[in-house]
Amino acid sequence: GMALRTAWQTRDFKLLCFGYFVCGFHVLFVATHLPAFLLDQGLSATVGTTVLALVGLFNIAGSFTAGWLGGRYAKPYLLAGLYASRALVIVLFAFILPVTTWSAYGFGMLMGFLWLSTVPLTNGTIASRFGTEHLSMLGGVAFFFHQLGAFLGGWLGGLWYDRAGNYTGIWSLSVALAVVAALANVPIREYLPQAKEQQPC
Repeated sequence: GMALRTAWQTRDFKLLCFGYFVCGFHVLFVATHLPAFLLDQGLSATVGTTVLALVGLFNIAGSFTAGWLGGRYAKPYLLAGLYASRALVIVLFAFILPVTTWSAYGFGMLMGFLWLSTVPLTNGTIASRFGTEHLSMLGGVAFFFHQLGAFLGGWLGGLWYDRAGNYTGIWSLSVALAVVAALANVPIREYLPQAKEQQPC
């Protein structure tokens, strides 16, 4: 309990939880509603299932790469770049490029690479910032916010579609959340600053 209170009192832990919330929102919205979005664009159900398969396949490479990079570079900056990349990929796919079979496949590959790359970077930041003794508990609490975002992404996507008849508003919200998450990760301190040695009188 004290470890959780100590972590929750810091800005950095709250920002990591928010980033995980955004990740969950993206993951469940795409996994639940992308096939229906593609059907609305005139593509077949086979394309939708293939895109989700590509997401899963490229997620392997993305998660491994994120973990490897996290051991060499500042993990909060990598998280910021990851969320910014998601925003760019969604803008290109949903708003700029025509939605075709190949653009959908490209989206699946890129989004898959960015899919759960947040996990090693977020857990690694928590371990660096707060230590490993309570990593399972603190990582679990942070991941709870991922699940809250997942619920909202799945539910709100359906609600919006029922009301508006399209997914434009949710794609826009996904981009906005990704941009905010990218900015939120920039000020996170991966390590506590070392206490300065007292100078002799």
